[in-house]
Amino acid sequence: MMCAAVYSTATGTARAQVSAADSVMQHAKGNRLSIGGYGEVALSRNFYSDNVYRYSRPNQYKDDPAHGRFDIPHAVIYISYDFGKGWTMGTEIEFEHGGMGGAVEREFDEAAEWEQETEKGGEVELEQFWIQKSFARWANVRMGHIVVPVGLNNAHHEPLHYFTVYRPEGENTILPSTWHDTGISFWGRYGDFRYELQVLAGLDAFMFDRDGWIHNGPKSVFEYKVANKYGFAARIDNYTIPGLRIGLSGYYGEAMHNTFPHDMENTYGHIKGKVAIGAVDFTFNRYNWIVRGNADYGYVGDAMTISNLKRNITSNDAPYSSTPVGKNAVAAGIEAGYDIFSQIPGLNADNQKLYAFGRFEYYNSYIPDKVQADYSYTAKKRIAAGLNYYPLPQVAVKAEYSHRFLKSGYNNEPSVSIGVAYEGFFL
Repeated sequence: MMCAAVYSTATGTARAQVSAADSVMQHAKGNRLSIGGYGEVALSRNFYSDNVYRYSRPNQYKDDPAHGRFDIPHAVIYISYDFGKGWTMGTEIEFEHGGMGGAVEREFDEAAEWEQETEKGGEVELEQFWIQKSFARWANVRMGHIVVPVGLNNAHHEPLHYFTVYRPEGENTILPSTWHDTGISFWGRYGDFRYELQVLAGLDAFMFDRDGWIHNGPKSVFEYKVANKYGFAARIDNYTIPGLRIGLSGYYGEAMHNTFPHDMENTYGHIKGKVAIGAVDFTFNRYNWIVRGNADYGYVGDAMTISNLKRNITSNDAPYSSTPVGKNAVAAGIEAGYDIFSQIPGLNADNQKLYAFGRFEYYNSYIPDKVQADYSYTAKKRIAAGLNYYPLPQVAVKAEYSHRFLKSGYNNEPSVSIGVAYEGFFL
């Protein structure tokens, strides 16, 4: 079965624009069980320092040697099942950076103590798990752990939906990526529109920080997700113009007092930590061109107070970042690629594709208000250029050169990366 999220069998030339929330649900006619997934392998050489002080002491590390990284950013398994009568189930299990590992050892040279050690980094996450009831094409209700489709990257995060080896940096920096949380979703399609409304567990303001803004906000270090406060997300996409999808999305909620233990509201109840995000994005896929773009802007209320509370109230061993959070954050990017093989009849007839692409983006994870300290290294511009080769519709081999430009006084950050990615369904 060919993956409908990757390739449009109707046209034979362009990938269908299926949202990430829907891609787990791809059933061949007559089949109730669907198994699939996606994955990436990335090899990079970074021609800049990897020292943790390279921004606070840039002159000291400007001549550091290059460093390399081999990585498996994501390896994902989809499983979904159609129970009948409109009831379906979907799951997505994700292994990030090769998963994680631990071991328990007995140290015979240290009084025979038992020690638990972390053997490797990475994460294993349940990115989606939901039960859905479909009443009609325009009315579906999901309850469980769901993708929050705010921004281009979250709505279309599979690796064949962007040209770069890694996910686009801007949204991947300032927003959770992939943003997934537990809640209830109402979604549907009507005419040329797809729409979705979500009620979710709120973000945790103490997980916000300088280098990632609200990136870690949905995470919980506990066995459960604290939901003292709630968040609301919405998205609408239009497909009226052939080959063009235009989307608007947003989020609103309170992030303070959404942690454990819930014992600060009596003293700091007036601090709400309101989060508001607005985003617009598009994808154009026609005439052998693929062009994608996004613009995101966000606001955190009481940012200065939250920053002070994180630093002064929480204990040193609390699982929160001590760095300040900015009042605002921004990310904007555009990429365009042209299929060179479209001009070579034999390769075009064989459905092979070779996109030459370029990308530019600007993002800033920390825009302070007037009374907050400034950390200007968080404002970055990035260009990337390279090739994507598709020997098959479900497989892409990627190569790129990128250059990250920082403000005056800091060192720029060039790199070269190659990767291979797949996205498809096996059953």
